[in-house]
Amino acid sequence: MLRPAWLHVQRLLYLMGRRPDLLCGAIALSCALFVALRFTCSRAKDVVLPAKPPVHFFPLQSPVVDLFLGQIDYAEHLRQESEITLYFLYAPWCAQSIAAREEIEHVANNLADQVLFVAVNCWWHHGKCRKQRSFFFYPVIHLYHRSFGPIEYKGPLTAGYIEKFVRRVMSPVLYVPSMEKLKDFLFNLEPGVLGFFEFNASPQPPGYLTFFRSALHSLQKDYIDTIRFGVITCRALAKEISLSSPGSVYLHRNLNSSLVYPHQEMNFTAANICKWALDNRETLLHWIRPHGGKSLLLNNELKKGPALFMFIPFNPLAEEQPLLHEIMEVVMKYNSCTQSPQHVEREDVKPFPCCNTVVLPPWPLLSRVHNVCELCVNQSRGVSPLPVTEPHCNFVDIAAALDSFYLKEQIFLNFMSTVRGCSNFLSSYSPYFFYSACCQTVSGGRIASYQDNASSVLSSQGKDPNEKSHIVPHIEEKGQRTSSYDLTSHALTGLRCRTNKTLNMYLLDSNISWVYAERLGASSQERKFAAIIDLKEEIHYIIDQSQPLIGPTLEVFIQNFSKVYSPLRHHLASDTTLSMSGPQLITEVTSSTFRQVVLDSRKDVLLLFYTTWCGFCATLNHIFIRLTQLLATDSLIVARINIAQNDLPWEFIVDRVPTIMFFPQNRKDGSVKYPEDMQINVPNLLRFILKYATLPSSATDPPASCPMHYLRYKEDHVSYLEREIRRLRAEIEVLHEAQDQLAEHISEARRDAQELRVQKQKLEQHNKALEEHKEQLQALYEQKAREAGTMADKIKELVAASESLLAENALLKFLVVSLEAKNKAKLESEKQENLEDGSDGTEVSEGSAEVTEGSVTLDYNKDNRTD
Repeated sequence: MLRPAWLHVQRLLYLMGRRPDLLCGAIALSCALFVALRFTCSRAKDVVLPAKPPVHFFPLQSPVVDLFLGQIDYAEHLRQESEITLYFLYAPWCAQSIAAREEIEHVANNLADQVLFVAVNCWWHHGKCRKQRSFFFYPVIHLYHRSFGPIEYKGPLTAGYIEKFVRRVMSPVLYVPSMEKLKDFLFNLEPGVLGFFEFNASPQPPGYLTFFRSALHSLQKDYIDTIRFGVITCRALAKEISLSSPGSVYLHRNLNSSLVYPHQEMNFTAANICKWALDNRETLLHWIRPHGGKSLLLNNELKKGPALFMFIPFNPLAEEQPLLHEIMEVVMKYNSCTQSPQHVEREDVKPFPCCNTVVLPPWPLLSRVHNVCELCVNQSRGVSPLPVTEPHCNFVDIAAALDSFYLKEQIFLNFMSTVRGCSNFLSSYSPYFFYSACCQTVSGGRIASYQDNASSVLSSQGKDPNEKSHIVPHIEEKGQRTSSYDLTSHALTGLRCRTNKTLNMYLLDSNISWVYAERLGASSQERKFAAIIDLKEEIHYIIDQSQPLIGPTLEVFIQNFSKVYSPLRHHLASDTTLSMSGPQLITEVTSSTFRQVVLDSRKDVLLLFYTTWCGFCATLNHIFIRLTQLLATDSLIVARINIAQNDLPWEFIVDRVPTIMFFPQNRKDGSVKYPEDMQINVPNLLRFILKYATLPSSATDPPASCPMHYLRYKEDHVSYLEREIRRLRAEIEVLHEAQDQLAEHISEARRDAQELRVQKQKLEQHNKALEEHKEQLQALYEQKAREAGTMADKIKELVAASESLLAENALLKFLVVSLEAKNKAKLESEKQENLEDGSDGTEVSEGSAEVTEGSVTLDYNKDNRTD
């Protein structure tokens, strides 16, 4: 590739050498271009405004040392003189840096006497911070504890959280002096690590500095689910946690066995202690702190299974957190599988039945006839009661039996018998092996006697059995069990191991993440809220917000979710910002009013599914307004719903917008979807409605709900429809005529197509003959070319032979001429001699001449042979 370029250069130089004027022109053009570029660059330097020098980011009276010129080397010099240092690395233009400035200043006002606060501008391009360090986001907060660091802070940029983290760095190890402090330390949300060191012999016992640095390592590794490090100096207190020798490290776990650091297997280093604690810690309740940007934090947690999100107002600096302690107790009960009654085995307790009376819903035709069943759990196998002197019924077992019983409820609904009949059922899902159900049909008057004798009467729907009810599935019922039901504390103990609906529990600070609670359906003013989300099953439950968020309420909420048929209602997000002022032509439907409006059996409903981001949906408004004006009647409702702001049950979800659905009166299950391939206009919508709806007669009185300014449409809407029908008939006639013309054109086109096919066949045959002729000509051409080549070779040979013969002929002519000249000279000399000698000489001369001619002929033949 370089060779052709070099050839072009050589050719150009050659042309320039031959034409000096071209060389001079090129030199002049280069000089002009250089001058133009130099002038342009000099003008550009004059036009660009130089960057303004940075200014102070913090006020001059602030306790924060503001190195606004990026002097990171001076910051390192200041750090050598302070025990605790906080670096606030910022960019002046960053909005988060500006928002965190006041928070940092507030923390500095509280801790300026113990911590050195240094702010460095890491955006100024002349500063050393910008040249030596590169960051992908701002601000960045680094803490240093003497020579250890940096410890990066990644939590919320609020004063409370920052100050708490700084105080943790200041005192990474807590002193535990008494048993009360020890219990408070162990019963905490964060896992606890305790070290036993005796300070009697020396001010710094062996291993204490390593243990101290391991606490700093834990803060450096994980800033959310941190580990509390404590130190015990009393030997008697250390024996309470099985620590006997100084230098031992103890990891406390509430549910599993606690651990002691294995000195023999692992080296006693700060990194190993931190890794050992992080790998073996027991975290039952996780803190989640979404930063508000795009991330997969919540999605990754929801993929793990059903999640319970609890929003509480959290003060990081508060010493006491009563609500947090109640939540921790609920979590401990839920995960305490080893303390569940199902794990207690006692052979000395005699088996006894635990029974309950269940009243099933009445028959549809016989409203006062019920099926009453006595449900008994056999506790002789599988489940053993707690070690008590008197037998009692465990509500957990009865609740599990009811859940399994409801799966077979139809068996007991389809019989009528006054004779008591019993059946045994085997179950492997619940912690017992089988239960028995004895059922009997009774009238409504006898139910009271069963209620008096039964210890707890529960209907299949969790309602009062005296209420009039229908046989409906037990999913999404309106009733919700609250703490008023007889739910004992043992019902939650070990529930995690007795259900396949295991919950992962998370805590969120409502002061920071309340926007997520509002999206989940929170409306409480106290900013206390709880919700359960099951991403796989696509269900969403929220806690009853009329009750306070305390431990018992959470227990009932968790128990109701864990049942086979949960009595909790699926929460559907609804748009609460709609404000209806006066009568509306098009009814705006939300999730809360969907069943009331759309599923009203007395009215036909035309429903439009739309969203605000759908541009085509907005163009349909005038069509639906016109349609509403034409069909102003109480029996037809034109409505719309914004599916982006309102959730609907799965049977009413659509997969595209806009979508139009018609729900006829008295047969809502026969809803019809507007055809997608049909244009959306008033005539088509009228045909669609008239086909499936039952509109009132025009002779009736106008509906009472019709506005006064729309009554004038009552007189002429029928005539308008007739005109529309006539117009449509005229269009149909025109379409018939166009159809006939189109049929004629189609027949002509078919004839033309037939002729074209014939011509195509002829052309194909002619083309085939031409191809064959072409092949023959090509073969003949190749043959003639070969013959012409052969003849050319022969002609070349003849030409070469003729040239050689011509050369030989010229040589022979030259020899003949020379020989003739010699013979002639010789004959003349001989003739003279003969004249002098007489007649004998003449004969001799003739003989010599013959001999000479013979010798010449022989020499010529020899030459020919040699050639």
